[in-house]
Amino acid sequence: MFDLNDIVEMKKPHACKTNRWQIIRMGADIKIKCLGCEHIVMMPRREFTKKMKKILVKAEEQ
Repeated sequence: MFDLNDIVEMKKPHACKTNRWQIIRMGADIKIKCLGCEHIVMMPRREFTKKMKKILVKAEEQ
């Protein structure tokens, strides 16, 4: 599963045409930051797991 500081790909790309997001907060809600434009989005964990496509880089690999 995903963890804090992982880089993930979402099903839909962001408006800035980047599809790389970093998980910056975990709990009942997940906060992710776009690595293209630094935009931060917060969503419920259930919605995040539905919208996430795959994990690109695990936190321990960085």
